[in-house]
Amino acid sequence: MRVTREKMAENRERIVATAARLFREKGFDGVGVDAIMQGVGLTHGGFYRHFRSKDDLAAEAVAFGLAASAEKQAPLASLDELVAAYLSSAHRDNRGGGCVMAALGGDVARQKIAVRRKLTVHVRAQLDRLTGWLGGGSARARRERAIATLAGLVGAMVLARAVDDRKLSDEILAAARAMYGKTESGILRA
Repeated sequence: MRVTREKMAENRERIVATAARLFREKGFDGVGVDAIMQGVGLTHGGFYRHFRSKDDLAAEAVAFGLAASAEKQAPLASLDELVAAYLSSAHRDNRGGGCVMAALGGDVARQKIAVRRKLTVHVRAQLDRLTGWLGGGSARARRERAIATLAGLVGAMVLARAVDDRKLSDEILAAARAMYGKTESGILRA
């Protein structure tokens, strides 16, 4: 039976979405093409009608995950709102639907340039947004604070997910929320 173009496009979208979730949950090396295709309900052989390689899929899956994060963050109007949403237990507990940077940052550093480029574009956009929210000081000083803030948020999420003690994990999130949230006149207290 021949598959329509619409069905092929739908299948490709489902493969990318499933890979984006599974990569964030298990890492790039923790999930193979078989598991991704099984998650979509398709055969392994069907993968190669959509992608040349797992690396090609990884680049699309990272782009998909980053776009989903940007969409979730779009309604947030301040650094305080971003900090509260990002450093939440709900985000910590939803690795497969959460931040690509926190779930895959270390893995992305070892991927092909296409994957790294997708993340770089997203990081630049995040830094521009944070810089715009941070008041006081020169443009350079605001940019530096934006870089430190983004690194702190992502690092806090990585640590909160990595420890095996829920109380410590909650403490990490709370301390980071206190450090990076509750700005006064748009200037970080830190």
